[in-house]
Amino acid sequence: MSYDVIVAGGSVAGLLCAREISSKGFSVLVIEEDYEIGTPEHCGGLVSVAGLAELGIIPSRKTFDHMIESAEITSPNGNSFTVNSKKQKVIEVSRRELDKQIAFQAQKNGAVIKVRTSFQEITDTGIRTNEERIDCKIFVDARGVSSLIHKDRAGILSSAQYEIYAGWIKKGKVEVIFDQEKYPGFFAWVIPSGEGKGKIGVAGKGIKVSETIEKALKDRGEFSTIRKIFAPVWIKGPIKKFVEGKTVIIGDAAGQAKPTTAGGIFTSGMGGVYAGQAISEFLKTDNSEDLEQYQKKWTDRFGKEFDKQLLVRKMLERLDNNTINKLFDTITPEITKEISEKDDFDFHTGSIIKLLGLKGSIKTAQTLIGGEIKRLLG
Repeated sequence: MSYDVIVAGGSVAGLLCAREISSKGFSVLVIEEDYEIGTPEHCGGLVSVAGLAELGIIPSRKTFDHMIESAEITSPNGNSFTVNSKKQKVIEVSRRELDKQIAFQAQKNGAVIKVRTSFQEITDTGIRTNEERIDCKIFVDARGVSSLIHKDRAGILSSAQYEIYAGWIKKGKVEVIFDQEKYPGFFAWVIPSGEGKGKIGVAGKGIKVSETIEKALKDRGEFSTIRKIFAPVWIKGPIKKFVEGKTVIIGDAAGQAKPTTAGGIFTSGMGGVYAGQAISEFLKTDNSEDLEQYQKKWTDRFGKEFDKQLLVRKMLERLDNNTINKLFDTITPEITKEISEKDDFDFHTGSIIKLLGLKGSIKTAQTLIGGEIKRLLG
């Protein structure tokens, strides 16, 4: 058996890559180790309408859950402020259905998709799966964070996300809770999928996520748990090389999730699109420079924003709860209004800069970070 391209990983990036390649008439096999495309549903499912449109996806009725209207951000001492997010046109999608929708696009173009099939190793002529050897010209690694674990454990955080029913979840309202003692280096979140139902999650350095999320839920009030998911998240930005010989790395496996939130439907998805376009061109020309265009395109589009997000991450990791509480005290209605007027969900460093007071007279964060401020504002 032989294909032009084999994609290991049937998530957003892998399926979009397969869609692009198969649209040009090349043969593509997508292998997914789980028993269903879209399972397990690791991410929170937030993405901008503009981002989906650029990925070539008009969400179906099954995929689209609802618009996010606001985000409440809470400090360790319980103070909070709310940002109106209507202008950003962010929607909550069912990742299970979104992945299936893209899989259908790829299949209509001619891609073949197989579940319960896992990648084992690269061979001289292709790859070996748990079932057989298959020849290919290009192998695409879209296996997610799991393929990064052996490369750099420092960039990985443990996370837990429960799907729950709870009266305190409000449709259209996302919650983000900062507490460096409970969620060091990250935060807890609540993402609604409707009135009274949604996803609550936690992540952090060196924490026992199962205990942490259970405690967070107990503090909130009554709830019923429908599903539990435990998965690592990557927060260290893109890996150095997206292309290694005839292996092309995309999505979370390439570190294309946002360093600030570990979200990556759009940024990882565009990795899949750019890779698919570059691979298609390479298959026509057999010129390795065409493959390299993938990393160049992605870096031109997202590189500077990711560099800034990595600096923001470094700053936030240094802040203790006392400092975070002080920063929250300085956030004015004018600042939240200015952020609410910003309409780019996917390039959000500017909003974080405003929240940290880095362009104003606030000295707390500046004292901690020193010379990195200039790089962030540059």
